[in-house]
Amino acid sequence: MNFLHRLLIAAVAACGLIASATAQTAGTRDEAKALVDAAVEHVKKVGPEQAFKDFTDDKAAWTKKDLYVMAYDNHGKCVGHGANPKLVGKDLIDLKDPNGKPLIRELIDIARKGGGWVDYDWPHPQTKKLEGKSTYARELPNFDGWVGVGIYR
Repeated sequence: MNFLHRLLIAAVAACGLIASATAQTAGTRDEAKALVDAAVEHVKKVGPEQAFKDFTDDKAAWTKKDLYVMAYDNHGKCVGHGANPKLVGKDLIDLKDPNGKPLIRELIDIARKGGGWVDYDWPHPQTKKLEGKSTYARELPNFDGWVGVGIYR
């Protein structure tokens, strides 16, 4: 076996390891939904104000793989965000994906209808490339708002 052939085999193996590592660090639809369900229960247990603070600050409890919890009121104000605390307090009702999809408005709508998935395009934080993303959103009890967790498809 010549050097070039061995190098090619090593490169293919490395690609497989990278793909495997990426798959292990990317959250699944089931994991995202389970994190939303846990977030709803946390709001019930500790109340909205404390829960939103926890979603933003307690990375160990509320960040799994590349998943994080976001929380908004039904007027589009971000009240908790596990990936970007600078968004907390911002009115994002008119936030749209790069294709013009009214993201927050659609998440509010689906949450009010009992919960579900919204598909859209969003820049991936590591690659900066536009990718398909889905966020599961669910309405909160005793608060005029919702929580969501998104996955890259």
